[in-house]
Amino acid sequence: MKKMSSGKSLLLFLSIATGLLADKKDGAFRPEPAESYATKQTIEGLTIAVQPFDDPEEAKTAFGKLNPYEHGVLPVLVVMKNNGKSTLQFGNMQTVYVAPKGRKVDATPAQDVLYLKGGQRPKVSNSPIPTGGPRIKIAKNPLKNEVIIERAFSAKMLPPGDSAHGFFYFQTGHTRGTSLYISGIRDAQSGKELFFFEIPLD
Repeated sequence: MKKMSSGKSLLLFLSIATGLLADKKDGAFRPEPAESYATKQTIEGLTIAVQPFDDPEEAKTAFGKLNPYEHGVLPVLVVMKNNGKSTLQFGNMQTVYVAPKGRKVDATPAQDVLYLKGGQRPKVSNSPIPTGGPRIKIAKNPLKNEVIIERAFSAKMLPPGDSAHGFFYFQTGHTRGTSLYISGIRDAQSGKELFFFEIPLD
């Protein structure tokens, strides 16, 4: 058996270590392919699937100990697969949560979600020392967590054959009879806008 050189052994070790670190950073969140979801729609070769993450166990798979829905923010997973012939551009894409009776909620940018509870009132209590002043305690904001940004939908373009996924965040409760409205997706070459998507969230 031929002995591996020390240089090759070191290279192999570094490659394995890099792969393990990449998996750890990604958090091993892997959604299913867009075609496998029950709630999806296909227009001009682009399939978009959606899933609200209002269930605590589902939230744990994506956000770990943080459940955004417990703090007034509904994460909606969007999974895309481009089976068309053109690259798609998302620079003008808009997502809207459409509730019964036409109530609409625009998505909140991920970086803004981190500060939604930043204006909460601090807790004031009396000092145990008679001559001491009041004790002020500012509660930690649970939404100020980088996982919110890490899991957000961030793709700018989607070439033919490629997939993309990520979350959009809405300041709303979730009820039956709702849908996700997605518009503003364009053909990168022609500039033509695709017909809007309106996908049920039930």
